[in-house]
Amino acid sequence: MRFGYSETCLEHDTGDRHPETPDRLRAIREGLKRKHGVEYVDADPADVETVKAIHDDDYVEEFREFCADGGGDWDPDTVAVEATWDAALQSAGLSSWAADRAMAGDGGRSTPFALGRPPGHHAVVDDAMGFCFVNNVAVAAQHALDETDAESVAIVDWDVHHGNGTQDIFYERDDVFFCSTHEEGIYPGTGGSGEVGTSDGEGTTLNLPLPAGAGDAEFAAAFERAVEPAVEAFDPGLLLVSAGFDAHRHDPISRLRVSTDGYGVLTGRLRDLADRTDAALAFVLEGGYGLDVLAEGVAMVHEVFDGLDPVQPDGDVDEDVEELLTGLRSRHPLLTGM
Repeated sequence: MRFGYSETCLEHDTGDRHPETPDRLRAIREGLKRKHGVEYVDADPADVETVKAIHDDDYVEEFREFCADGGGDWDPDTVAVEATWDAALQSAGLSSWAADRAMAGDGGRSTPFALGRPPGHHAVVDDAMGFCFVNNVAVAAQHALDETDAESVAIVDWDVHHGNGTQDIFYERDDVFFCSTHEEGIYPGTGGSGEVGTSDGEGTTLNLPLPAGAGDAEFAAAFERAVEPAVEAFDPGLLLVSAGFDAHRHDPISRLRVSTDGYGVLTGRLRDLADRTDAALAFVLEGGYGLDVLAEGVAMVHEVFDGLDPVQPDGDVDEDVEELLTGLRSRHPLLTGM
């Protein structure tokens, strides 16, 4: 794969006890060190107007001034220093680079993956939250719509947390489809299966809140029976993956049970989905806080594109997940009748 990476993202210093640390990127680089076919690309940071295409002007200026004054605790979870402003613009720029390269035809072993931080999927139009200041994947989606031939974008978010910011930004729009698989009942408390979009965006949001303990079999079923058919029905020109790795069974903040091979299975499914729908495909890093399993997860995504066939899940699907999928297929606008 081609990984978007910049040392600028290491300068966002969250302190010694914060889980979203520069060591996350260092661990990923170490984990990819001995992998075949890894390429790193530094991209230009996003300009302020590109960020303002997604975020409220006043919020962007407030964030800039907050960093210029030395930063601090934006909220109890979301920390900035002076360098966070440049890191956030760089992270958004890497994500836009990934969208650009995908739309330019980079695929297969050249599939782009943006390794930026701070992450983005919790950032709403006018506020930072959940470690996130700029919604990187939303900026990338809007950039693709504005600057490439993409007429529609689908975003699949497999982070353990619901991508509330991404959902909110596109909730009333019909040109971006947002889908999230996440652990039910944890931060930020959004992402119910009844949240499907409003106004022009009705049916362009799909949420799959999964119970604690759900693992590879449940994720594979969710993708096969809900995520993939919904994306196929939407038929995007670009498929972006908000790739958090904190649903891993060994992540310190997760009660989901996805294995490293499980991430490989999901990667293969999305690669094949992009092929079936003739959509460009790119990945954008979100969460993942166990350094070893984060590195393993990113390496697994790379190895699937390098030809690895991951171990497929076996075992029965949890009854609550079966009920969720049956309900979604009977009432979600993109799934009814399938």
